[in-house]
Amino acid sequence: MGDYEHLDLQLSAYHYELPSECIAQNPVEPRDHARLLTITSATHHNHNHVYDLPELLQPGDLLVLNDTKVLPARLFGRKPEGAAVEILLLEERSHLEWLALVKPGRRLKPGTRIHFGDPSAPPELMADVVASDPETNGRILHFTIPGAASFYEVCDRLGKMPLPPYITNSTAPADRYQTIYAEKVGAVAAPTAGLHFTPELFERLQSKGIDHTFITLHVGVGTFRPVESETITEHKMHAEWLDVSTTTVETIRQTKAKGGRVIAVGTTVTRALEGAAQSGELQPFQGKTNLFIYPGYQWQVLDGLMTNFHLPESSLMMLVSAMIGRKRLLQLYGEAVRSSYRFYSFGDAMLVLPEGWQ
Repeated sequence: MGDYEHLDLQLSAYHYELPSECIAQNPVEPRDHARLLTITSATHHNHNHVYDLPELLQPGDLLVLNDTKVLPARLFGRKPEGAAVEILLLEERSHLEWLALVKPGRRLKPGTRIHFGDPSAPPELMADVVASDPETNGRILHFTIPGAASFYEVCDRLGKMPLPPYITNSTAPADRYQTIYAEKVGAVAAPTAGLHFTPELFERLQSKGIDHTFITLHVGVGTFRPVESETITEHKMHAEWLDVSTTTVETIRQTKAKGGRVIAVGTTVTRALEGAAQSGELQPFQGKTNLFIYPGYQWQVLDGLMTNFHLPESSLMMLVSAMIGRKRLLQLYGEAVRSSYRFYSFGDAMLVLPEGWQ
């Protein structure tokens, strides 16, 4: 293994400096007016906007998007004696049983009950701490709903949208952290590349012969857990639930058979499609994947990727590096900083079309 390949597997090789003013606190309006750094070869890139996609793609191309819906996963409750409790739902383990981060953690031992809702009225939702989860330092909570409402209905009423911690002073409404096609509830974070799409953009893409289809991947803690091993191959991804339908698989097969390109909108779509193709062929799949994509990965499905700009030393940077190379990605991130692109969830995007690269 040469020096270049060796560095690709080192955590510190994915570090870059980002001025705080580059971290987007609010999204641009309209959604599709976000900037788009378009990479078309190993040496060439252009500065565009998301609304340019119909001209940047080709008739017959297929965009694959993630139709997960973000749950208002931040809940504020209290112990029966009145002490305040905050929880962040991370992952549904079974019906009414969730993995969650809790504050204050040390005081919420197994057997503790938490009430949610107006303190002056009977609780609308209750949770019992079932166990600790050493992997996340969280808790397993079992919920009880005294009334007739569903769990998701109560969360919609009582919960807050769980914006990432680097968004500290956003004035954006809650639905702005949701894609316009969000349908299947279960994510604790948005598939952010999809936030840039509008009905008008879909219409223009369709008129150019550029179709789209959907997968579902419920974004969980795995996407955001930091890579802590200096040798990245030692990192273990937390599994996330996904659904790649028979219809989507057939649409992708037809696209490829006609010479069209399959382009993932976001890293979650990338993990879902590649995770469903680990047998060597894309197949319908419903279940969990802990697939970790980093340089050296052999692509099974994708021909391109649209994605936002990611945190230093994150598994998402490693995934994009597997498509265009770590050195090239760092050069592009440097260019984006110099060109005042906006980073992270509410920021701008990249379009990577690496067909024919050497």
